[in-house]
Amino acid sequence: MSASPRRVAVIQSNYLPWKGYFDIIHDVDEFIFYDDVQFTRNDWRTRNRIKTAQGAQWLSVPAGTSTSQLICEVTLKDPTWQAKHWRTLCQNYSRAPYFKTYREFFEDFYLGAAWSSLSAMNQHLIRHVATDLLGIATTFSDSRDLAAQGQRLDRLLDLLHKAGATTYVSGPNAKNYIDPARFEATGIGLLYKDYSDYPEYPQLYPPFEHTVSIIDLIFNAGPQSADYIWGHRHTAR
Repeated sequence: MSASPRRVAVIQSNYLPWKGYFDIIHDVDEFIFYDDVQFTRNDWRTRNRIKTAQGAQWLSVPAGTSTSQLICEVTLKDPTWQAKHWRTLCQNYSRAPYFKTYREFFEDFYLGAAWSSLSAMNQHLIRHVATDLLGIATTFSDSRDLAAQGQRLDRLLDLLHKAGATTYVSGPNAKNYIDPARFEATGIGLLYKDYSDYPEYPQLYPPFEHTVSIIDLIFNAGPQSADYIWGHRHTAR
């Protein structure tokens, strides 16, 4: 008897990811945070972009300079960045149509707790944006709980096997290092996400940019946010 179809994604937690990240979450049955891998500086783990009247602006979380640690080991020693980021969001999105609707949610995140773990902070925010604001029903888990064995691709395949995956959903950049034959040999399907069909939404500060944080879409489109990520594909059929 063949296994029931089960789509799984495995991605490092990011800070305020863009809409494509949540598109992958929506596409799978289980989304595994892959935070027991090497931390890289100046990457999506600690920063993302928002729209401002002066153009796109980076919001960066100060996480130190060490690269000899795993993402899940990175500590945030100075919490003053939280209030600074919240002020920046208020300054640039207070005129957005749905800022007041979600103000309490994000204000509590930034001012209601002092985050000391980068991984815990990112995972918390992603889970709640996905479930509470975007209505995604995907199951979340952490790679540390699955105790994957091996290195690089071997470790990923072991993680997928332990999660019972029949299909692995990945971002398109993984084509540069994934060997499709290895997936075929293990009986796990391989699906690359296509980010090319997103419609534009009403966005402050033109010209329009797709590659900014999910927070830009939420403040501008509110309850209709999902329509601009995956919902439009259903209405187009």
